[in-house]
Amino acid sequence: MRITWTLGAHGWADCTVADQQVEAVLTASHISNAPEEFLTAAARIVVGEKETRAQFEAEPTAYRWICYREGEEVWVRVLELRRGSDHDNKGMEIWSAQLSIDAFVRAVIRCFDEVAQSYGESTYRGKWGEHFPRTELEALRNLWHAHRRSDPP
Repeated sequence: MRITWTLGAHGWADCTVADQQVEAVLTASHISNAPEEFLTAAARIVVGEKETRAQFEAEPTAYRWICYREGEEVWVRVLELRRGSDHDNKGMEIWSAQLSIDAFVRAVIRCFDEVAQSYGESTYRGKWGEHFPRTELEALRNLWHAHRRSDPP
């Protein structure tokens, strides 16, 4: 799994999610806390929640990430919806994969580490319009490391 976050015009970003078969490009606007929601959803999977969600608003389109945990695996679905308030069943699945929690979390952390490295936190704020989600990224990283240490050998 590979995730990239590319800043565009002020307040807009493209998020590309891909595996070996399929690639999907999602648009996000700064009108929602898309990066923070996404990082928090990943962290909640790490701590054992069975289902988490994050939504990217693209005005009026929305992209909804839905993660289902079962054991040490996670099924990740991305839906495209005409409106952010639409029910899941009105969305079109544009990407999905079942993978290890480890692979999912590593992809999320790598994505935002690359954003920080590519843009720097100051440029990120200038282009996105909000602060870089450092707190959420470090919380996810710390939870992931703690989770990995607690796994039996």
